[in-house]
Amino acid sequence: MSVLVVTGTDTGVGKTVVTAALAALAAARGAKVAVVKPAQTGVGPDEPGDLSEVGRLAGVTDLHEGNRFPDPLSPAAAARVSGLPPVHLPQAVPLIRDLAATRDLVLVEGAGGLLVRFDEEGNTVADLARWLGAPVVVTVRAGLGTLNHTALTLEALAHRGVQLAGLVIGSWPDEPDLAMRCNPRDLETLAARPLAGALPAGAGRMDAPEFLLAARAGLSPVFGGVFDAGTFRQTQARGA
Repeated sequence: MSVLVVTGTDTGVGKTVVTAALAALAAARGAKVAVVKPAQTGVGPDEPGDLSEVGRLAGVTDLHEGNRFPDPLSPAAAARVSGLPPVHLPQAVPLIRDLAATRDLVLVEGAGGLLVRFDEEGNTVADLARWLGAPVVVTVRAGLGTLNHTALTLEALAHRGVQLAGLVIGSWPDEPDLAMRCNPRDLETLAARPLAGALPAGAGRMDAPEFLLAARAGLSPVFGGVFDAGTFRQTQARGA
């Protein structure tokens, strides 16, 4: 797959860490990797954004940010509030396709959840994935409430004819509670496939060498890691 879109069930679920993990593993295999963020919100003009974190964690420098807005809102709302030029999401398509023509992998990180509005036309990252014909990695929470959010996200993907590349738990704690230990099996039932990964809580605070090890342990072989969904699920079920 030359283009992979990373989205989530909500804001703050770990999309940037998952994007960085995918980039780190691909780069470690010698792949030419580019990362695109069509819209960055909640960050000032001179502040480091999500792509800075991806670059720090994954060691990737081929980074492409679109519109940036200071307020932590959806891209459409942030543009209205700031008075800055709004996002026009279809314009991201030729950029991403041009990058994909010369890179082994282009990762596209969304903003917020799958159906967050990027522009006044109501376009979302789901639409972007559909235009690109790209599969989507869905980043999910570990805890209570994740099953409903995940089910709704998967239903929205299916309704739009967008392929699911896998579910990844964006932040798995050292001491999961009962709901967390029970959720992996139900997440797999919703997705009709094994989990594609679970990254450790605090991974975003690691340095690059430690993060690469965490990415390898936390993502499945299809993404270059060694994560085994069956072993993970059984280990957590025993704790429950």
